[in-house]
Amino acid sequence: MGVDLGARRIGVAVSDSRGTLASPTCTLDRSGDADADRAALGALAAQLGARRVVVGMPLSLDGRRGPAARAARAEADALARVLSPEGISVETFDERLTTVSAERALAAAGRRGPGRRRVIDQAAAAVMLQAWLDTQRGAGHG
Repeated sequence: MGVDLGARRIGVAVSDSRGTLASPTCTLDRSGDADADRAALGALAAQLGARRVVVGMPLSLDGRRGPAARAARAEADALARVLSPEGISVETFDERLTTVSAERALAAAGRRGPGRRRVIDQAAAAVMLQAWLDTQRGAGHG
């Protein structure tokens, strides 16, 4: 399961059982309570049968960890504390330019306005998860 942590929404994507193709799944609205948001992600991961959650790491273009990346790391660590007792691992993966790629793909598909804003986060999660899946295959992790 791939997760794109936004300030207002959390985009979620999943891969097929073979770990080949990532697909946008849903968008969770932030509740204002980080613990409740993590619990919702945990429940979703369990419902989807996820074995791993990959959290997008918003590195700066030069690869440095700025404030957004540090916040994402802290949130991934907190999510791991919720999910690891359930046997679900959490890791981070570079998400640079995923939102840009997702926006371009949605625009090319004719998605505009509020409808596009509702799916951009899950589309960005899918772009990030697909890149992670491709890296895993390239590293011989199958």
